[in-house]
Amino acid sequence: MKLDPAGNVHLTYCTNIHPGETWPDVRASLENYLPRAKAALVPDDAFGMGLRLSAIAANDLAQPDALAEFKNFLQQQNLYVFTLNGFPYGDFHGTPVKENVYLPDWRDNARLNYTNQLADILVSLLPEGMDGSISTVPGAFKSLIMSDSDIAEIMENMVRHAAHLVDIHQRTGKLISLTLEPEPCCFIETIDESVDFFETWLFSVAARDQLMALTSLDAAGADAALHRHLGLCLDLCHAAVEFEEADAVIRKLDNAKINIGKMQISAGLRFAPVTDRTLELLKPFDDAIYLHQTVANSNGNLTRHIDLQQAFDAHTAGASAEEWRVHFHVPIFLDDLGEFATTQNFIREILAIHRKKPISNHLEVETYTWNVLPLEYRNVDVIDAIVRELNWVREQLASGAEG
Repeated sequence: MKLDPAGNVHLTYCTNIHPGETWPDVRASLENYLPRAKAALVPDDAFGMGLRLSAIAANDLAQPDALAEFKNFLQQQNLYVFTLNGFPYGDFHGTPVKENVYLPDWRDNARLNYTNQLADILVSLLPEGMDGSISTVPGAFKSLIMSDSDIAEIMENMVRHAAHLVDIHQRTGKLISLTLEPEPCCFIETIDESVDFFETWLFSVAARDQLMALTSLDAAGADAALHRHLGLCLDLCHAAVEFEEADAVIRKLDNAKINIGKMQISAGLRFAPVTDRTLELLKPFDDAIYLHQTVANSNGNLTRHIDLQQAFDAHTAGASAEEWRVHFHVPIFLDDLGEFATTQNFIREILAIHRKKPISNHLEVETYTWNVLPLEYRNVDVIDAIVRELNWVREQLASGAEG
């Protein structure tokens, strides 16, 4: 939904909360959920969506008949698509994904081809005069990056994708940005690492020269296009789990001239102090589907655990920490959960900055873990929870109220 009179700032939720890997399954979910969400939030206005498509679903939707039928559905329901989630390439619900969710990563041409196809779909769906964004894997899972040659492969494929976006922009006038999503235990996990990757690699002379060779742009045009088409997806759960500070996040990205093409509004879990009881409280969140990276803070020193079991083992072995933050997306309207809390306050701080000066034009609530959330925290209909989340964001942006 549009948040400003000019229609430049959009708020939605990511449809990766709804299971569906094939296009027929995704299409059925959209028919079931989207009209209900729109009716509750903006019954008289258009409602934008954050669409998640697997590679299989994207290939099916890219067919002319399927795309035409979907565009007709959007028009009939007064819906529009302005952002795509291109992070999970394959299965994302029901079967364990863990670190495989990052595969194929940006060293692999399959990731490039998939993301190019997403851009082709998005440009067909994107309303005239509206910019689009695609969020993606932050390069690769960190343990898989062994040398600068791996990083060079990531850079080169991302520049190839930027060339594809340049071609779209030149042909259609529509601007789409690829937004890298930093995440704990990935090649790019912190804001400092993000800045370093962009400055050293994506905004480098080598990247500029590669883009010039792939397009008709001169040096100045290629530099501008890299900044225009390659940016960041700022996931607030991920940043909070990394113990980032809100003001510093925005300042560092602004100083590096890195565009925040999308901001995902999400919350993680927060435990302070960390005791044996913490392990008991966390066990219901230890599902077999997703990675739940855990960052332990001990006197300002951060230790990162790939998943909850590794954090449990470290604690049992005697590692001490004042606080744990856990990558498990929980509804953003939750805060005090009795014996533990969420990282909601980080969202409040970021949205307070956004109220003064927009951080991003694309705001997307992303609570994809709904189906593995312990039952006591999902005791309402999923659409009711989504509506409550989006209304919570609107209230924060309108007044900064404590509600």
